[in-house]
Amino acid sequence: MSRLGKKSIHIPSGTEVAVSGHEITVKGKNGTLKKSIHPAVSIMVADGAVSVSPATSSRLSKALWGTYAAHVGNMLKGASTAFSKKLEVQGIGYKVELSGKTLNLSVGFSHPVKVEIPEGISVTVEKNTITISGADKDAVGQFAANVRAIKKPEPYKGKGIRYEGEVVRMKEGKKAGA
Repeated sequence: MSRLGKKSIHIPSGTEVAVSGHEITVKGKNGTLKKSIHPAVSIMVADGAVSVSPATSSRLSKALWGTYAAHVGNMLKGASTAFSKKLEVQGIGYKVELSGKTLNLSVGFSHPVKVEIPEGISVTVEKNTITISGADKDAVGQFAANVRAIKKPEPYKGKGIRYEGEVVRMKEGKKAGA
């Protein structure tokens, strides 16, 4: 039994939800989000709320019930208020520049790394802080993870790209011989 799936999800004002076939569409001030629905889950819109329920009593439909409830909740929240992630670039000589739809990273390699910004995501750069925002929570989180994976923070000096507030456990360096 899904605790999350049992609850109906309130539709915020200014947001429209439409279910047609095996696809749900959410329109809001931040854009339009679409997601395909697995046949094991049924989604219904009534009385200003969205309810998710398993279509059958199989194990798969019970497993997907709460997952799709969370996805629908994230879509409704993202259509009205944007999700955002912040990344910090730390290291001497490390810098970030934004040129059009490309993010240029100089993070200790012999060449600058260029990352294309996907559609539906906006990126701002202020000093060495990258702010990634958008309506789709999955896309924002995945793009932030892809940028962080370019140069993860290393445990000896802490140089690299990290999430804001992320704590990196530092290792002790080599000790001098006695």
